[in-house]
Amino acid sequence: MSGWDTSDRGATIKAVEVIPVRVPLGHVFKGSNYSMSNRCTLITRVHTEDGRVGEAYNGDADEEQLVILRIIERELAPRLLGLDGRNLESCWQAMLPCTLDILRDRTVGLQAMACIDSALWDLLGKTLQAPLSSIWGGYRAELPFIAIAGYYTDRPNGIEEEAQRYLELGLAGVKFKVGGRSPEEDAERVKRLRREVGPGFLISADANQGYDLRQALQFARLTADCDLLWFEEPCSWQQDRTWMRDLRLMTGVPVTAGQSETDPLGVRALITTGAIDFCNFDASWGGGPSQWRRVAGMAALCGVRMAHHEEPQISGQLLAAISHGTVVEGFLPERDPIFWGMIENRAPFQGGRYQVPRGPGWGISLDQKFVERYRADR
Repeated sequence: MSGWDTSDRGATIKAVEVIPVRVPLGHVFKGSNYSMSNRCTLITRVHTEDGRVGEAYNGDADEEQLVILRIIERELAPRLLGLDGRNLESCWQAMLPCTLDILRDRTVGLQAMACIDSALWDLLGKTLQAPLSSIWGGYRAELPFIAIAGYYTDRPNGIEEEAQRYLELGLAGVKFKVGGRSPEEDAERVKRLRREVGPGFLISADANQGYDLRQALQFARLTADCDLLWFEEPCSWQQDRTWMRDLRLMTGVPVTAGQSETDPLGVRALITTGAIDFCNFDASWGGGPSQWRRVAGMAALCGVRMAHHEEPQISGQLLAAISHGTVVEGFLPERDPIFWGMIENRAPFQGGRYQVPRGPGWGISLDQKFVERYRADR
């Protein structure tokens, strides 16, 4: 059944299912002050009385994965049973109390909410038989795709070898890791990358809050001729808003932040202090697509462009819907075997551009053999 019938009780939520997935990576990936050895996600399915199913996969939590799963099963699912799954705002508000436990990190509750919110949006898209990007505005059908890469390696020609990998995959650009070494050394790494890929290839630098202001200024000045798309989270968290503002004003480099904020008030502070040009608020970390769209509306009113921290299976539809969306970001296959291996109908890149799925909802189908092989609850 498609369309919207308020007398239809078939859309009543009768069950919520969640499946943890964990894929071991071939080696440890190291950024400025962190490392990653697994790629994880949670697949969430919302079932309705008439047999419809909304499905999504979200997040990359590893250590917190079980905590998030338990919140979904023990706290959120009981609150949603019996509600109309198409009433997204009512469902979102019904879940909000899970964030009020002052003895628990609020972010795990928001990530749990995001899992169900994403599945509910998929349910709505399937009910209306339309992709979510069309439901939300339908501004474009494709966006450039960039890979988060450039992790630190000791291979002498590692940057050049990886750059060829970017080109072979048909990427539009890369978000390159910096902040873990001196500004001079990191700047030279970026210059090597630019020489290898040539002009026109998008390069952004991501310090993951690895520099202080002086170091960020030095890096920005040393890479002034590298044509950076943006400089992401350049400064450590203690003074990040004022330092990012000063960095923008003193160098003119575009600055991106927002993934470390988990609520719209944090993003508002970034905007009102003049700290950012781009906001990469993460729907899967911050309460779901419903909350991301609130942030995107605020950014639009303030002249800030929107990005999204990884999660291309979610971000593509969100960013394609709005006029101030920018690029979809993901990872290389070896860093994210889930995106590259679990989606059965992933479209190939054309000219470095990501074709937003045109099927209903998120428009993706999952390989169940992959899911069963890597599900983490067995």
